[in-house]
Order: sequence, then structure tokens, then C-alpha cells
Amino acid sequence: MKRELKLAFVCFLAAFFCMPDMEAQNPVPGTMYELSQIKNGMRSRRISSNDPTGGVVDHLSNIKPGEKRIIAEIPGSGIINHMWMTMGPEPHIINRSDIILRIYWDGNDYPSVESPIGPFFGQGWNEQYNFSALPITAGPANGTALVSYFSMPFAKGAKIEIENQADVNLDKFYFYVDYYETKKLPENLGRFHAWYNHELTEAASEGETEWGVVGPQDKNTTGERNYVFADIKGKGHFVGLNYYVHCPSPIWYGEGDDFWFIDGETNASILGTGTEDLFNTSWCPKEPYSHPYYGYPRVNNDVGWLGRTHIYRFFIEDPVFFEKSLKASIEHGHANNLTLDLATVAYWYQTEASQLPPAPSKEVRKLKPFINVPDMHRWRHEWRKNRGEDPKLWGNEMPK
Repeated sequence: MKRELKLAFVCFLAAFFCMPDMEAQNPVPGTMYELSQIKNGMRSRRISSNDPTGGVVDHLSNIKPGEKRIIAEIPGSGIINHMWMTMGPEPHIINRSDIILRIYWDGNDYPSVESPIGPFFGQGWNEQYNFSALPITAGPANGTALVSYFSMPFAKGAKIEIENQADVNLDKFYFYVDYYETKKLPENLGRFHAWYNHELTEAASEGETEWGVVGPQDKNTTGERNYVFADIKGKGHFVGLNYYVHCPSPIWYGEGDDFWFIDGETNASILGTGTEDLFNTSWCPKEPYSHPYYGYPRVNNDVGWLGRTHIYRFFIEDPVFFEKSLKASIEHGHANNLTLDLATVAYWYQTEASQLPPAPSKEVRKLKPFINVPDMHRWRHEWRKNRGEDPKLWGNEMPK
């Protein structure tokens, strides 16, 4: 298939993956094929931070700590098809993981999208770097422009809100929210959801036995103690995952398998073979890679796999369908034997706008410090003391 046909097919699928079933009626505008077709009953609209006086102050300003601002409130029915956001000051002054994005559908008083704005747009921790995937991108310059092309239908109104949970003012916030206004929403369009989770995982009781380095490894068939990245009630399909891991050890963090429990299953019907395999990669990678559906936009540059890594996968050609519920999780190391700082943003569609699990607190989201050269030297010092203080110990001697 020629490159042009492949690109057209990718765009065609992107417009369809908000549909809750395969018997979709007329697809939402936006595919390459659809561009030539004239649509009836739709009008393009935009809400932005444009200066209403006609001046150049095209941003919201002075959003104080603890303050919420509604950036868009749309009545009636329509489909948000594009969002762009950027902000100041820079990440070293204000933590973008402390600026919360919430989206409410159909007049609900609870959000169906709730996530720190950085991780939602593929920017982990409080860092900024370029990120390019089909539905979400960040940059340029250097990850400061945050963009979503997710299709987000609503029938009875939509509201988008930001909250400043940082300790300093959010001085400048620029945004576009582009959408189609419709007289009536086409049937069978799901509601977009996104949920951020974050957890400092606990090592196994027998220790961090990854690769059998410090002892025999246990087994895990039930998914107990797994890190949960989706806990959904209702009918719909799962379409994407941003996965952020900060590993405090040079050992490989990604032996964890993924478990998918569909419609209340007690035994997972979809099981994986390793973290990198879930994300379409292999053999413990640590190199930047970008594909419309999956990739590694941020990798550690430390010893082994010590440090921070961001992986993503969008299930555009292979959504995970469920009729009643979906609980999806992943091991933190084989059989959950590692302490890792894990955060995820999951993206899915449901037939109705639903309430999300509780959001992690600011304290849970707090950045973990980097493990560095002096820390590793202290480890060696303690190891030497436990080996009898032999002055010629090299560092890999096994106990007698």
C-alpha cells in the first residue's frame, strides 16, 4: 500500500474510534476521505483566550493557588475536535502536574476527564519535551504547546475547567477549544473519558528479586497488588495509555505483565508478556522512538534503567471493548517485586458520561528525587561493610 493510502487510512480510523460499536452511521468529519463531502447541520465554533478588547493580552492571567477557572462552557450538542493550550511561567517555576484539567459532559456535576495537564498531553513529571502521537502532541517549542485531536462528543453541554493546585500563580494560560455545533448529535457516539492515576508501588515481601538477582522470583496469576490504570463501569472501549515510570534502581523496570479483566471476570481474559511488549517494543529498550500509535518520547540517560521513562500506546486499530466493566492493570516488576513511582493517564469512550475513580492527591503526585552517583556510592559503602570491610573488594563478590 502506498504511503498516501496509509496516511489516509490512519486519519480515517482516528475519526471512528470514538464510536461505541462498528455499526457507525455517517462518520464524524475529519477524515481525509470525508473532507470532500459537504455536511448539513454542522457549524464550526471556537472558544479561546482571545483578548475581547482586540488587544494583545490573549491569555487568562493571575490564576491564584487553589483557584479554578472555567475556560469553556458550551450549550447544546456538538463535538470538540481540537484543543490547544500553553502556559507560563516555565515548569521550573510552576509544576504542570499541579495544573488540573477537568471536562464535564451533558450537564453532569462530576468530570469524566480529570488529569494533571502535563501528563494528559504526554508530558511526565514536571518536564517538557517534544511528544508526537496521532491523537495527542506536545511541542514545539520543547513540549510547550499542548494539543489534542481526540473527538469529544456531547449532547447536553460541555464544560472545561482548570485548577491551579501549585503554590504560585499561574500567570498566563492560552487556549483554543474548537468544536462542531450540531442541531442533534449523531447516534452511537461515546463520551470521552480520561483518568490519571499515580502510585508509589511496594516491593515484594521477599525483596526486589527481579531477574533472580537477590533471590528466587515468585509467581502472579491473579493480578493481586498490580498497579491499576483503568477501573471502568459501563459499556465502551479503551483507546489509549500514557505510562510514566520513575525507577530508583538500575534494574530493568519492565518485566511486569498487563492484566485485563473484562465484564467482571475473576481471571483476566487478556494477559501480556511484559511491559515493553504491551507498548509494541521489545528487549528492554531505552532509546527515543515515535510512532503515531506508540513510542518512547522520554527515556532515562542514567545507569541501566535508573531514572524516568515515558511510554505511550494508543489502541486505534485495536480498541479493547467491554460491555459492563473493565479493570486493567500491570505488574510493577515481575510478580510486583519492584518499588516504582508509577503514573498513567488512561483514555477511553463510554456510552454515557461516567464518574471517575478518586483523583490522586497533590502529595501523592509529589516528584521523587533522582537517585545519583553519591547515592550509589553509599550503597557500595553499606555493601562493603556487610562483606567484612575487605579493602580489596571489587563490588560483585557473592557472600560465602
